[in-house]
Amino acid sequence: MASKLAQLLSDSRRALLTMLGIQAVIWSVQVVNWLDDYDLSREYGLRSERVDDLPEMFTMPFLHFSWDHIISNSWPLFVLGFLAAYRGMRKFLLASLVITVSGGLLVWLLESPNHVTAGASGMVYGYLGYVVLRGVLDRNVLDAVVGLGVAAVYWTILIGVLPVFPGVSWLGHLGGLIGGLAAAVLLRDRARARARSKPVPAAPAATPAPAAPTPESPNAALLKELDDLGL
Repeated sequence: MASKLAQLLSDSRRALLTMLGIQAVIWSVQVVNWLDDYDLSREYGLRSERVDDLPEMFTMPFLHFSWDHIISNSWPLFVLGFLAAYRGMRKFLLASLVITVSGGLLVWLLESPNHVTAGASGMVYGYLGYVVLRGVLDRNVLDAVVGLGVAAVYWTILIGVLPVFPGVSWLGHLGGLIGGLAAAVLLRDRARARARSKPVPAAPAATPAPAAPTPESPNAALLKELDDLGL
C-alpha cells in the first residue's frame, strides 16, 4: 500500500511539472504571437485539404488568436491535463498523441479550406473524454471518482462539439473528444479488467477416505475352499 501511494505521489508530481511546463510554453508563444500580430497562428495553424499543412496539427494546440482565447483554454487544459497524466506519463503522452491526430484529422478533412484553426480547446475536450471514460474502463475506484467529478463539472462544455457558435472550431472539439474516448479504450488497463472478470476457481471436492478393511471371519478360508470346489 505504501509503495502504491509513493508511486501515485511521484506520478502526480511529474504530471504537475509537465502541465506547468506546457502552460509556460503556450503563454510564451502567445506573447511572441501577440507581438507579431498573430502571424504565427495564421502561419502554423491548420488549414484543411492541404497536404503540406498536415504537420500543423501538432503546432495548432500551442497557438491562439487572442488573449481571451488563451485564457479560456488555459485553466481547463491545466486541470484536465493533470488528471489525465497523474496515473503515468507514458499513457498521458500516448493519449495526447491520439487526441492531437484525431482532432487534427477531423479539422483537416471537414473544415472550410479558407479557415485557419488554432487553439488548445481540442486537447481540452480530448482530456475530458479520456479522464471520464478511463475511470469506467479501468475499474479503478480513484479514477472512477475523478471521472465522475470531471463529468459533473465540465459536462456543460459538451455543447461545444455542436456547430452552434460562429467562429468556434466545433470540429476540433468533436475530433478531440473522439480521440480522448478512443485513447481511453486503447490504453485501458487490460490486466486489471481480466483480474476482475476472471471467475474464482471452485474448491476441489474432498477425496473420500478409504474404507476400513472388513475383518475376515474365522471360517472365511474354509468357505472359500468349499466354494472353489463347487460345494
